[in-house]
Amino acid sequence: MAEAAEAAEAAEGSGGGGGDGGGPGRAALLAAVVDAFLEKLLAAGSYERFAHCYRRFYRAQPHVTRSIHEQLLAQLRTAVTEEIQEVKKEGNLEELFRALDAIVEESRGSEEPAWRPSGIPEADARSALVPFLLKQRCFLSRELSRGREENRAAAAAVLEGRERIAALRRDIAERRAAWQALSREQRALTAALQPLQEGRTEPLGADTGGR
Repeated sequence: MAEAAEAAEAAEGSGGGGGDGGGPGRAALLAAVVDAFLEKLLAAGSYERFAHCYRRFYRAQPHVTRSIHEQLLAQLRTAVTEEIQEVKKEGNLEELFRALDAIVEESRGSEEPAWRPSGIPEADARSALVPFLLKQRCFLSRELSRGREENRAAAAAVLEGRERIAALRRDIAERRAAWQALSREQRALTAALQPLQEGRTEPLGADTGGR
């Protein structure tokens, strides 16, 4: 079991591998731990121990004893391997390990410490929600400031537009007043020139009638 423990410590120390210098992933480390455990398990049932337990049979049939031991170890290896594979398949461990390796890889460049539960629900909820809520508050504060700036810019644009409209209205009023004054002067001039035009045409008519 010492080799299995060492493999487990290596898995923890390397963070599961899968990206740090091309190290093995958690699935490969689990396979290494299982192989080390299986080898230790089979080593515990060595031929010498088996023969010592069945000394009379070993003395009578040593070759048969060895054959039985080899078959026993082969069947034990097959049974343990199949059982482990079944557990991995039912738990979808390889897929979960790959997903965990991907999460670890994505978080390598993060400067924020990893969250760990404390066992107190209220404290865990605060530790998980407070940073998120603070980020949301900062985000909303920035959005509110930007909205206020946009509103001030829009109000200034509206005020400028109103001033332009007022100036345009004044210009139109001035032009209309000037046009009306010009029209009045034109009518007055026309009225003043009309008697002169009539006076010029009457003598011509009188001279023609005398003849």
